[in-house]
Amino acid sequence: MEETPKKVEFDEGKVLFFRATSSVLRAVFSFFMPGGLIILVAFLLTRAPIVEAVSWLPRFYPWIVLCAGLFLGWRLNRSQLVFVVLVLAVVDRSLLVFAGVNVGPGTTGEAVYNAVAFLFPLNLVVFSFMKERGILSLDSLMRLSLIPMQIFGVALICQYPKLGFALYLKHSFFDWAVLSKISIAQPALFAFAFATFILFIRYVQDRGIIECGFFWVLVSGFFAMTSGKFGSASTIFFSTGGLVLVIAVIETSYGRAYRDELTGLPARRALSETLYKMGSRFAVAMVDIDHFKKFNDRFGHNVGDQVLRMIASKLENASGGGRAFRYGGEEFALVFPGKSVDETLPHLEILRKRIAESGFFLRGSDRRYQKPKNPTKNKKSRDKTTVTISIGVAECDEQNSTPHQVIKAADKALYRAKRKGRNRVCR
Repeated sequence: MEETPKKVEFDEGKVLFFRATSSVLRAVFSFFMPGGLIILVAFLLTRAPIVEAVSWLPRFYPWIVLCAGLFLGWRLNRSQLVFVVLVLAVVDRSLLVFAGVNVGPGTTGEAVYNAVAFLFPLNLVVFSFMKERGILSLDSLMRLSLIPMQIFGVALICQYPKLGFALYLKHSFFDWAVLSKISIAQPALFAFAFATFILFIRYVQDRGIIECGFFWVLVSGFFAMTSGKFGSASTIFFSTGGLVLVIAVIETSYGRAYRDELTGLPARRALSETLYKMGSRFAVAMVDIDHFKKFNDRFGHNVGDQVLRMIASKLENASGGGRAFRYGGEEFALVFPGKSVDETLPHLEILRKRIAESGFFLRGSDRRYQKPKNPTKNKKSRDKTTVTISIGVAECDEQNSTPHQVIKAADKALYRAKRKGRNRVCR
């Protein structure tokens, strides 16, 4: 009897370890997929002799990506996508026309190449920070004017070489052998390094699909700039960068429909589709935060949102194979594939106790986002309040044979839990 708790503790430790490992693997997978895979395919397509077999691709590929980007940007009200595909198209055409023939020292092609290589990564950084204001808004039109302004600026650099800007764009700050092996001039190379750092940090902070897409657009652009003679290879890379962002926008729009933005859990529509794929053996638990409206009115909506996120994280880590969903408001759902009510009850009871015992620490108005070096206890900023949940669970059986009937039965069980005093599990 004394060894049982140790065994449970060991098992829980293994579960936590596997969950942490799985979380890391998912993060790595989401970063490289699909952007990294698409860039890899583009890289393979540009290798000889494959590039000869797809010589037709550069004639149609960029126009397909440009039209798709402009249409989706307009239809989904994504100005970032419109700006980026336009920049990619302008950069690709500029290099083909001016730098595709001669990029020798002192030529117009060299000046265009150095200027475009310097401006391209900076454009991605600027566009990545832009908030969506609508395609046809005055703010977006002013942002769009950045593109012709830069074209005009590059034209001035080429037209008036005596101004010296072309010399600055190819200046070598460091005499390093490693840098000499890269075809891009050092100012442009530093711009790429700066953009890589900024875009990667933005992705780490937000973990957004669009932020990840911007990073891979930059990588694709770097491969295009260092592909050597401009032509099929550079066009494929620039077009692939646009394709990555198009896919990122589609994924984001899909995610908004199927994933709750506040908690990060799959939303109600995802729940409906999941249940219809479950088969004939599953259980559904409906979870409701007790007295959440009073809690929201007392402490404010910001604290209420924190509570929702805290409960969502607990549900996401529920034992027994339960899959968590945000049903709406303060209500959540847990789906247990292949399990009956009797099999889920112990796991739901553990979940209920964990939430009730963990409590919730209120964030004071003077609480810092960074931990101070010499922390002092502040009673007001660390007030602890109790958060409890009520759970109703039902299973798919002869009486409740459809997902809708199972959810309705679980809802009735949830109301029974509330009538009996809340903070309990009912079937």
